Amino acid sequence: MTAYARAERLALADDLATLGPDAPTLCTGWTTRDLAAHIVVRERRPDAAIGITVPRFSGRTRTVQDRVAARAYATILADVRKPPVWSIVSNPLLDELVNVSEMFIHHEDVRRAQPGWSPRPLADGLQAALWRRVRTTARFGLRKLAATVTLDAGGHGTVTVGGGGPRVTAAGDPGELTMFFSGRQAYARVELTGDRDMITRLSGAKLGV
Repeated sequence: MTAYARAERLALADDLATLGPDAPTLCTGWTTRDLAAHIVVRERRPDAAIGITVPRFSGRTRTVQDRVAARAYATILADVRKPPVWSIVSNPLLDELVNVSEMFIHHEDVRRAQPGWSPRPLADGLQAALWRRVRTTARFGLRKLAATVTLDAGGHGTVTVGGGGPRVTAAGDPGELTMFFSGRQAYARVELTGDRDMITRLSGAKLGV
């Protein structure tokens, strides 16, 4: 099996190194240093990482992430490049399953925040891996939005998700759909057609985790 998660991880780390610690990202309020620290906390501090998805514990997560971010930038990037084998989210058995989308999204968080960015060509295998995952991501993101959304990934396939309601079609390649349904709608090259009001709501909805 091709290790797309690892390839995206290393490409992300390379871009983080090239841009330095103070470059912008798509994550509101985060520089490249902050994003790198987030990855380290997610993988190496399970006692604090729970706040990434559970707002009740977000204060502790921020505190620990700030401590990690205060370390030497090169040290943080070394941890990004080589996650611990004991991590529940990045051990060798689960890395490809859990981190393909995670590393792709954060790689694009860095790339697309820079002036003059443009989509990069993605290997067919990476596109297929992202397509398998975005179908679940979209279902999760639409759980609070009364809409029926058809994801049209061209030759990769189509799937309809949502709990019913006005119909919208979101068309784009799997990488762009991944960015859209992770909450990066403004930076995803996805074409929306269908109910106009729902298109407006979907474009501004809080999607993803």
